Amino acid sequence: MAELAESTPIQGQVQKNKRQRRIIIFSVVSLINLGLLAFLVTQLLTPASQAPSDPLIGHPAPNFSLAILSSNPHKEMISLSNYKGRPVVLNFWASWCDPCQQEAPLLENAWKQAQGQGKDLVILGVDFQEPTKDGLNFLQRYNITYPTVEDADGSVTSKYDVAGLPATIFINRDGVVAGTVRQQLTSQALSSNLKLVMS
Repeated sequence: MAELAESTPIQGQVQKNKRQRRIIIFSVVSLINLGLLAFLVTQLLTPASQAPSDPLIGHPAPNFSLAILSSNPHKEMISLSNYKGRPVVLNFWASWCDPCQQEAPLLENAWKQAQGQGKDLVILGVDFQEPTKDGLNFLQRYNITYPTVEDADGSVTSKYDVAGLPATIFINRDGVVAGTVRQQLTSQALSSNLKLVMS
């Protein structure tokens, strides 16, 4: 009986130690979780660095000469150098591209607005490797009035490292690429990039 009486306080002490260890482990795990949560929140709230990730940004836009998209067999040529000193928005598209179809009205509205305000902005469409009639049908369907050229062999699209359509390149007055959007344009992306090239 005496042995039993002595072992009871030891068991009580062991249980107390286990409980303290659990509390300590719980506290440490909770602190680690709070630290990770705080780190995650600060990373989400910190703006991403604005370092250009596109290799074209900050470099002169490659010059090109392409035929205007038209049904005329004697097609007039347009060169990018024709627009020297003016901000240029190059939009690479094709009629079969759904995002291209969705962004077409946005570009046309920006073009009409710039023309109405007397701005010297140039929007130049680049139709990528498709039959002329398909490109012309696209222009008619979306009432596109800004100039559009045909990149029949894809050489200009390749010069601008376009891997998917649509892609839009923003060129400032000095002929330097100031921004790119390599997906469907949003009004916000268009507006922010126009500010880059119009200033």
